[in-house]
Amino acid sequence: MAFSLIARCPRTNHIGAVSCAVAMAAGARVVHCAAGVGAVVTQSRSDAQLGAHGMALLAGGLTAQETVDAMVASTPHAQWRQIAVLDAAGDTAVYSGARILPEMSEAPAQDACAIGAGLASALVPPAMLQALLADPGLSLAERLMLALEEGEAAGGNQGQTQSALLRVMAGRDLPLVDLRIDWDPAPVAALRALWDRYAPLANDILLRAIDPDNAAIRS
Repeated sequence: MAFSLIARCPRTNHIGAVSCAVAMAAGARVVHCAAGVGAVVTQSRSDAQLGAHGMALLAGGLTAQETVDAMVASTPHAQWRQIAVLDAAGDTAVYSGARILPEMSEAPAQDACAIGAGLASALVPPAMLQALLADPGLSLAERLMLALEEGEAAGGNQGQTQSALLRVMAGRDLPLVDLRIDWDPAPVAALRALWDRYAPLANDILLRAIDPDNAAIRS
């Protein structure tokens, strides 16, 4: 039981994701993303290996739809998987297997895709997508966080949620934001508090990697 969204910012070319799940530590398994490459979500009995395989396919030049098709063909357990893929051009594709728990829902669009399984309402992914698109002037991380909150407000998961994540990649191996709540009775609220604390630091922490002479933080 999880609801997730992957997105690309055309202005910065950053790629990121949010997710909220009933299972503990879903952030370690569900989301894979890299700026300039794309993003993959595998959930509903998630398989981190399948997600890594999808990222390798994207890095090899496959489109989002080609990647989804290849991922489905590569696993004998496709009927249990819900997959969303976004490629470097911002195209998206989705797949939901026949054994996905209801309510199941998908909301693909250019530069973004939201999916969910085991939801309280099929309106959750469309609500997430609408929140993401509402103010493109905000940072991708803030827009993703707003989308996660809107997904929860639209009903969220059927069961008690435990984990949530917010990730934004500024490069293939360069995270701008990578925050996780792995065990909390209100993981979306806890993630919001963590992001609000981290947001003023994020860009300067990134400078430590790409321009350390001009980074204000010393450690």
